[in-house]
Amino acid sequence: MTTAGAAAPLVFDAIGTRWTITTARPLEPAVADRVAAVIGDYDATWSRFRADSGVSRIARGEAVDLGPTAPGLLGLLDDLRVRTGGALDPLVAASLEHLGYDAAVRLQAAPGYAPAPRAAVRVDGTVVSTSPPALLDVGSAGKGQLVDLVAAVLQEAGHAEAVVDASGDLAVRGAPLRVALEHPFDPSAAVGVVEVRDGAIAGSAVNRRAWSDDGARRLHHVLDARTGRPVETVAATWVLAESAMLADALATALFLVEPALLAAHHRFRFVRMRTDGVADWSPDLPGEVFR
Repeated sequence: MTTAGAAAPLVFDAIGTRWTITTARPLEPAVADRVAAVIGDYDATWSRFRADSGVSRIARGEAVDLGPTAPGLLGLLDDLRVRTGGALDPLVAASLEHLGYDAAVRLQAAPGYAPAPRAAVRVDGTVVSTSPPALLDVGSAGKGQLVDLVAAVLQEAGHAEAVVDASGDLAVRGAPLRVALEHPFDPSAAVGVVEVRDGAIAGSAVNRRAWSDDGARRLHHVLDARTGRPVETVAATWVLAESAMLADALATALFLVEPALLAAHHRFRFVRMRTDGVADWSPDLPGEVFR
């Protein structure tokens, strides 16, 4: 959006990340309170880091009503589980915990790797359960869905021009926004620049949430659920799509499969950089990639 004349942004931390909400006119206190309530409800439902959350209760064997966000989110993740041959799977939570990315964020990995457990995720309306009990991790799309929910609150309150930025997952409404794509090997540099217009962009990179174990294994949060191992060939992805939830999910999926496989079923544009520094991108990308 055009920043000239825009109200001072609302900046806060929630769900373990920094949020910045920029609107053309000041955000009313009641709207800010509604945003906080939506984020709080979402965290109470989907956070695998909370013992009292909905997904933690499912892991203890309960069938839990996760509310209206569940069907769309779990439906998309199930679609991508199939299209990636099981590489993207919300059951990857067990593998992340094995590598130390658990509720305590110990970042102390157990020996070896642990593939995602075999379990059936059952969705009956908004009631979700797993058999056998298993912990779900919806991080591959959940933050994007929450960005969409916050953008919807702003839209309903009459903020037609707004940017919701959850540390790189953005929803843009109204005037277009030029977004620099941070280089995964040098945060002070950019891979390219794209324009987001009434849509969303999400990115993922292996330099975020990365750590090493005692055996000097370099670990990060983007895993192949079939093996429990971090992806080694892709360094970063960015996806532009109609919704932040779809952009977020596809940004993860592009670590695991080729874009053409996903483009047959979803509309999006992308930039992807491999660990050897070579990038590929959509021919109709609304921007440029620096060679």
